[in-house]
Amino acid sequence: MACKLVVFDMAGTTVQDGEGVVNRALRTALAGYGVNVTFDDVNEVMGLPKPDAIRRLIRGHEVSVAKVYVDFENAMVDHYRTSPDVAAIDGAEAVFSALRSAGIKVALDTGFARSIVDAIVERLGWAELLDATVASDEVAHGRPQKDLVLEAMARTGITDVQTVAKVGDTPSDIQEGQAAGCMWVIAVTEGSHTAEQLAPYLPTHIIPNINHVPALVTG
Repeated sequence: MACKLVVFDMAGTTVQDGEGVVNRALRTALAGYGVNVTFDDVNEVMGLPKPDAIRRLIRGHEVSVAKVYVDFENAMVDHYRTSPDVAAIDGAEAVFSALRSAGIKVALDTGFARSIVDAIVERLGWAELLDATVASDEVAHGRPQKDLVLEAMARTGITDVQTVAKVGDTPSDIQEGQAAGCMWVIAVTEGSHTAEQLAPYLPTHIIPNINHVPALVTG
């Protein structure tokens, strides 16, 4: 069956934002309320909606998820608006163009809220390159549930999930694609996790970066 929609993750998959910046921002926000966690602790919840990630990380602490999240969100919006580290992953724009030239719609989904999504899209000038974006605060359930993929389908007019590819760099990206029933569930190793870390989640493909996506979904 021909691919009609590719749903890409953002940070670590299509967007480079500085090594470990999301991980570091979460740890910094938590530390501000006396919760100290490790890089690996945060990496285990990468890709999840950030309030859910925070909720998992503060277990055992009397800390407000909402307060930690506001600090994290403000830091990330500022980072994506101003940091020189923010850029497209090498080849991302060419990949988007190649897919759309082949008649395949392109969407981005994320564990970020709409405010952060808009900051990234505006910074990179991607509005005209994409058919849809979906933020985690726009669906009932974020990753690893299927809602983000289904909303991307609704926004692009795609009705058959067997024509959809999900691409991301975290276990929760893989689980999201599997939960939705995507024909292609593609893991990339350029972001937060290695091939060895992603393989146990059984994606249909593991690739170094998104430059390999057009050949997989059009071949």
